[in-house]
Amino acid sequence: MIVTKMEMSQIFDDTGKVIPITWVLTKSSDEALSIKEGDVIKVIGTSKGKGFQGVVKRHGFHGGSRTHGQKHSEREPGAIGGGGGRAGGRVAKGIRMAGRMGSDRVTVRNLKIVKILPEQNLIAISGAVPGHRGSKMEIQALA
Repeated sequence: MIVTKMEMSQIFDDTGKVIPITWVLTKSSDEALSIKEGDVIKVIGTSKGKGFQGVVKRHGFHGGSRTHGQKHSEREPGAIGGGGGRAGGRVAKGIRMAGRMGSDRVTVRNLKIVKILPEQNLIAISGAVPGHRGSKMEIQALA
């Protein structure tokens, strides 16, 4: 079923424990009733795009040291390949570098349907789902 991400919120269960949820909007109340509370689902969506990012944010590099004569290499990747040997002084494929980040197809499994409001076409899903507000995503029941 295709749904639209609305917003994140939180609700409290019977014991007072807080449950983070994401509200999603269905096209019709029939779709909201096709699943029931407590069902385990997977959500497929497109993650938020973050544009061009450096290696520290994109790949979690730690950067160079701040001392020992290093002036401007705090967030640089460091060495990216050897000059000798079989590589021939080129950069090998798959070297992690700066570039576009996000806007990837992401699947989040084992999420639960916490609440369904069929009169408003709303479904509350436990936890976070990929994408920005207003983005479309697919919900599939896990067998």
